[in-house]
Amino acid sequence: MAFDECPPATANHEEVKAATERTYRWLLRCMEAHHRSEQALFGIVQGGIYPDLRSQAANALTKLDLPGYAIGGVSVGEEPELIHKIVRETAPLLPAQKPRYLMGVGTHQEMVIAIASGVDLFDCVIPTRWARHGTAMVKGERWNIKNAKFREDFTPLDETCPCYTCQNFTRAYLSHLIRSQEILAYTLLSIHNITELIRFTQKIRDSILNDTFIKDFGHWLN
Repeated sequence: MAFDECPPATANHEEVKAATERTYRWLLRCMEAHHRSEQALFGIVQGGIYPDLRSQAANALTKLDLPGYAIGGVSVGEEPELIHKIVRETAPLLPAQKPRYLMGVGTHQEMVIAIASGVDLFDCVIPTRWARHGTAMVKGERWNIKNAKFREDFTPLDETCPCYTCQNFTRAYLSHLIRSQEILAYTLLSIHNITELIRFTQKIRDSILNDTFIKDFGHWLN
């Protein structure tokens, strides 16, 4: 990834404009310095919540014909509806034949909306961050495993999940580990949460290949 400046959601137009222009200048320097053939250098579209800056940045980057393009500067304090708006407006501005990567997004709905907009790649700390707070991702829902209802629930987090956690531990035991602040809890929940997102995106891929994406995931697009 080229170096970029990611201004906070509270930055005004002039501050975001300066950061976007600085990001572009840094990209040019990255291109000059980048000589590793086994790496693909991506440029990052900044522009904050401002459509004009996003459009200008996307236009400038696509002229450089990079191996791929990232959408940065979302999920830095904006309301979810605004994140969705930025992604929906920005992704179509990038070449469809090149990888389009959304940075810092990783909930089920965010990924469905982004994929529907043309995004191919994601990264996010949510699976492990939520795990550190005793939270499991289960079929699109967010469960606080510390809640009393899990203390004597001797079923897996998800009976359909093939991950190590679901195959070997119960909700009750995970709840005990979390309440005891055992570090094993964070590892086990991380394993499950990452598996949950992988399985979710695999289902999305299958639905795209089967032309059933809207039927299967349209409810996430509202």
